[in-house]
Amino acid sequence: MIKLTLPDGGILEVENGATVLDAAGQISRSLAKIAVCGVSDGKMVDLSTALTRDTSLRIVTEKDPEALEVLRHTTAHIMAQAVKRLFSPVAVAIGPAIDNGFYYDFDLDHTFSDEDLATIEKEMRNIIKENIPITRRTLSAREAQDYFHEKKEPYKEELLRDIPPEEPISLYEQGDFSDLCRGPHLPATGRVKHFRLLSVAGAYWRGDEKNKMLQRIYGTAFFSGEALDDHIRAMEEARMRDHRKLGKQMGLFHIEPDFGPGLVYWLPKGAFIRRKLEDYLIDELIRAGYSIVNTPHISKSDLWKTSGHWNFYRENMFSPITIDEEEYLLKPMNCPFHVLIFKNETRSYRDLPVKTAEFGTVYRYERSGVLHGLMRVRGFTQDDAHIFCRPDQLHQEIMDLIAFTKRVLHVFGFEKFDVYLSTRPEKYVGELEQWDIATRALEEALKDTGLDYTVDPGEGVFYGPKIDIKIRDSLNRSWQCTTIQVDFNLPQRFDIHYIGDDGEPHRPIMIHRALMGSLERFFGVLIEHYAGAFPAWLLPVHAKILPIADRHLDYAGRIKDALSNSGVYADIDSRNEKVGKKIRDAQVTEKVPYMLIIGDKEEEEKTVSVRSRTGEDLGSFTLDDFTRLVLDDIRLKR
Repeated sequence: MIKLTLPDGGILEVENGATVLDAAGQISRSLAKIAVCGVSDGKMVDLSTALTRDTSLRIVTEKDPEALEVLRHTTAHIMAQAVKRLFSPVAVAIGPAIDNGFYYDFDLDHTFSDEDLATIEKEMRNIIKENIPITRRTLSAREAQDYFHEKKEPYKEELLRDIPPEEPISLYEQGDFSDLCRGPHLPATGRVKHFRLLSVAGAYWRGDEKNKMLQRIYGTAFFSGEALDDHIRAMEEARMRDHRKLGKQMGLFHIEPDFGPGLVYWLPKGAFIRRKLEDYLIDELIRAGYSIVNTPHISKSDLWKTSGHWNFYRENMFSPITIDEEEYLLKPMNCPFHVLIFKNETRSYRDLPVKTAEFGTVYRYERSGVLHGLMRVRGFTQDDAHIFCRPDQLHQEIMDLIAFTKRVLHVFGFEKFDVYLSTRPEKYVGELEQWDIATRALEEALKDTGLDYTVDPGEGVFYGPKIDIKIRDSLNRSWQCTTIQVDFNLPQRFDIHYIGDDGEPHRPIMIHRALMGSLERFFGVLIEHYAGAFPAWLLPVHAKILPIADRHLDYAGRIKDALSNSGVYADIDSRNEKVGKKIRDAQVTEKVPYMLIIGDKEEEEKTVSVRSRTGEDLGSFTLDDFTRLVLDDIRLKR
């Protein structure tokens, strides 16, 4: 007999060689029915795994968050099996579970259509109905390579060439389909019930545009039909809020794929909103003791060699340009420039902390296949800030940054956050002692603020650990925005110091902070968060004046002038269109907060009839009353 330590501390004795499923059944029959996999000594394992030694064991059920990944990974294999049954010849590439679903990449001559997705779904249901057992097999990498060579699966062969020949590899098999996989998986295809194939996209093999373009099918799966339906509805809502669609519809931004993919053209309305975002944050930064600076867009490559970016970040930097026989680079970061600003004058311990902030435009090479509207671009502006402080100030500065971040993000309606503490990566610079000090400072600050957080091992940057704050939008989607990083490396590399109270030079600690992150990305998030209905304080047009007939144009002009003089921005829709269409265009397409309808009655009574963009008829207002309404919206940032 062997002993299994259960999550509640209890001990379960089972026969040597009993499976995880046997153990679940011994605990209770109902548990066995909803068991998905097990966690043995911290490692996820299949229900069919034999238990041969004393171990801790937790049964993962359909109610546990890890279970969805197992379900979706199994569903991805079922999809690949269906595609191979329906289309020949076809080679499969990779097919992982991802956030909210799964995908698989395929190489075949046929181009998938929406009708094909329906056909594949039908075949998947056949495979599920067959209830094919899913089994795990272990063999060496060399044996696996021979196996997939025989099956004419070149992408699997290529993956296996990167693995030492004798290293053990696991394959998962279900009937006539097999694939490289770590697992775990559901025990049989019949456990999958509720799934949907969603779309087809192109994807370069291994994300490299020099490689062949494959076809990627996306799908999702849930343990209940209700959860699947809810997800599909949320996806439809997300499609309606897509920042690329709304950006074009509302005239906010434009990207020229022929003259610079990943480079953003800010159109007048979008540029106005961006300026409002900057102005707001600059005011907050000045109140918090920051100095606003501006730095060049290029620098000699020596700067990036000194900073370490040349060795650790080179693949994300654009190719050098030559000026006067010297090598220059577009800046991928603002931080080395801020170090040079700090170094520009002698600093006393009394001067610290020194806080510099900049809306600095940076340039990073992103493969064309991953560019995505405003969310993934090649040129973007960071709301960047750097704090140079003494060791005794570090804890309080991190505390202040977290409070500052929460205060600013609340203004935009972000109330929920996912917080991560990212620790030392595999490739890093600096001494372990410094990393430990920095990591401890971040962790203690998080604990003192009372924020729940998750440790993200190995996800720090090469020069230091960091706090990542991901915001939850109105659809409860997570977006990476804020990062707070502690850095001992750059102060050392650039040999900066301050004069301490002992008259001797001391090395400051540097904190990197981006609150919104990329302005482009944050703007895209805001478009989708607000569904394009930005609060009035950010907009260049607060009200659209809609005259019913041409004879009301003079009155409309007087209203516009009076509103403008009071700080309310208004436009007149003077088109020869019915007022119903003017209302729809202003409300649905332009998403203007208020529509002012004026006809004979309004002109005679010197009033306006007001409708909100939600469709509500607010009734008749005097101009003074309407002005107060809008100015209150602006003052309260709503």
